[in-house]
Amino acid sequence: MSVLRAIVSVTNDLTTDQRVDRTCITLTELGYSVILTGRKLKKSLPLTPRLYEMHRMRLWFNKGPFFYANYNLRLFFYLLTRKTSLIVSNDLDTLPASFLAYKIKKLLPLSRGVRPPCDESRGGYNTRRVRLLHDCHEYFRGVPELVGRKGPTRAWKWIEDRIFPKLKMVTAVNGSVAKLYEEEYGNEIVVIRNVPFRKHGGEAISKESLGISPQQKVILYQGAVNLDRGLEEVIQAMKYVRSDARLVIVGTGDKFNELQLFVKQEKVPGKVIFTGPVPFQDLYRYTLMADIGLSVEKDVSLNYHFALPNKFLDYIQANVPLLISPFPEMKAILDKYFIGEVLESHDPKHIAEKIDGMLLNEPRLALYRENLLPAAEELCWENEAPKLRGMLEPVASSLRSSQ
Repeated sequence: MSVLRAIVSVTNDLTTDQRVDRTCITLTELGYSVILTGRKLKKSLPLTPRLYEMHRMRLWFNKGPFFYANYNLRLFFYLLTRKTSLIVSNDLDTLPASFLAYKIKKLLPLSRGVRPPCDESRGGYNTRRVRLLHDCHEYFRGVPELVGRKGPTRAWKWIEDRIFPKLKMVTAVNGSVAKLYEEEYGNEIVVIRNVPFRKHGGEAISKESLGISPQQKVILYQGAVNLDRGLEEVIQAMKYVRSDARLVIVGTGDKFNELQLFVKQEKVPGKVIFTGPVPFQDLYRYTLMADIGLSVEKDVSLNYHFALPNKFLDYIQANVPLLISPFPEMKAILDKYFIGEVLESHDPKHIAEKIDGMLLNEPRLALYRENLLPAAEELCWENEAPKLRGMLEPVASSLRSSQ
């Protein structure tokens, strides 16, 4: 029997995307030979071996419209020249190349002696049976980088309007994002939440390795250091925090260098620590170190408003009490389990009061940690993966039967 091959595409450098890693692992469990493809940046960390292959493309451009055009052109030819049974696009910025390659592969002639080249060592297949799965990590046209930018937003909508209604298999990160797309395009969308694998204990990275004394508390932000994540206000809040605590920012992004300068301008360099990028395989050890986990994005876009971030669910698995923005997806979980506090504003003094109210109230923190245990048992990939398998198992069976 020929091997089923899946090619999964993202625009990042493959080092930090946990959701895509879980998708690739599930595909391998279903018998697919998986290639995850993204891009390589100058400062990309080396990749560690995984259960699937990885391919990173070097591009001529790394931001703006030329980047998206360059990436999709490279991805299109990569997909077109490789044998695949399943194409998995992640977010709108990978969809043009993925959809066009999928449509062309479906139309390749298989009769009258004209057949696409087939290398059995790389997995032969019936080209007409190729499938496309699209995964919405966010409401793409609602990202902060597009807010107020009518031209780019119209361009992405023009692309989305012509492709999205034709998609047969679509997943989304939460019910709010799924509802937005269902109402706009009418697709049936399966919700696959951003929940991590179940974790049990583990050893935290030592505070001393980051220049933090054992008795000091850790306020943790992990994830993309990008626009409107609320980090400027949290940095300012550190001037007013009475607790003996340090703010640790794990990750990198567009605002990384700017925030490092901002810390110096605000004269709190001893209270804020930047780790830079950390591979997701190592991230859990940093999360375990925290006393409070932050997810305090500003309500500037639909994408943020309806977010259910990786970090929010990672904190839960690490038994870390939460301080969050009052966004519906996160707040519904926090209220259900009573596992943290909600900001009422991004005023730095208010943030400092919330942080002190948690760190200086050990009985309340202990209650949050106790409530986090059943939350972690429920909100894990082991409970979420069956929904993805339920979508893809019939596809795999159909593809195999056609060989």
